[in-house]
Amino acid sequence: MTQTQPGQGPTALRILLGTQLRKLRETKGISRHDAGHLIRGSESKISRMELGRVSFRERDVADLLTLYGVAEDDARGAILDLVERANEPGWWHRFNDLLPSWFQAYVGLEEAAERIRTYEVQFVPGLLQTKEYARAVITAGAVGAAPEEIARRVDLRLERQRVLEGPRKPTFWAVIDEAALRRPIGGTEVMRGQLQHLIELMSQSNVTIQIMPFDFGGHAAEGGAFSILRFPDAELPDIIYVEQLGSALYLDKRDEVDRYSEVMERLCAVSTTPAETIEILRKISREL
Repeated sequence: MTQTQPGQGPTALRILLGTQLRKLRETKGISRHDAGHLIRGSESKISRMELGRVSFRERDVADLLTLYGVAEDDARGAILDLVERANEPGWWHRFNDLLPSWFQAYVGLEEAAERIRTYEVQFVPGLLQTKEYARAVITAGAVGAAPEEIARRVDLRLERQRVLEGPRKPTFWAVIDEAALRRPIGGTEVMRGQLQHLIELMSQSNVTIQIMPFDFGGHAAEGGAFSILRFPDAELPDIIYVEQLGSALYLDKRDEVDRYSEVMERLCAVSTTPAETIEILRKISREL
């Protein structure tokens, strides 16, 4: 039975649990339809469980384990213990009224990731934003929102950033399009502060920032922003996150992951070195 890492968040544990249930089902040659029928559900419910997109009822998992022939007490106990841990709310639970359901999953994955690689076109990545820059971005995107809501959204973004400083801090590697750095969001002073913050972050051993410069022209990621998350548990697949206007895609099929990973490698190969990144950030700041 897979051993889980002690610091894994609930979202990662749900994915791990779903992966184990899928493998047990496939080993027995049982269809999702038949598994869903057993737990008084549907094929789509089994699919959502196996993808880790929903919480788990202990009774449903116990019935599935019986169907899949898992009779040994120790094996059953390990999986049912995982159910309890996977259903525990994360720190972001208190912001649930602000977080759309499609983004709640990403915050949990971000918390559990060992490595995060991201490409951004329009904004500085959320984990690298200053408080002032974050407020400007959030205010522009939340027209009509009350000041109290704006403040809580900023608090949420800053809380997310703590993941880069904790004992299990992931490796964070960002490629930012130069256009995002030249767009003076929040005004000149806010943008200067943001650029200086990026320079300071470059001193952290777990943070790498590259810039996709204007003068390169066309490149492999013209389709838009995306992130690749990798986890410490070998049972968990890499996940590609692609945010859309009112939803997001979570891709984990091998061919999808390989395609996005290849694009990311190409981006890194043609973007600035860390030294060049600092030089460009200082240049943009002077020009502001």
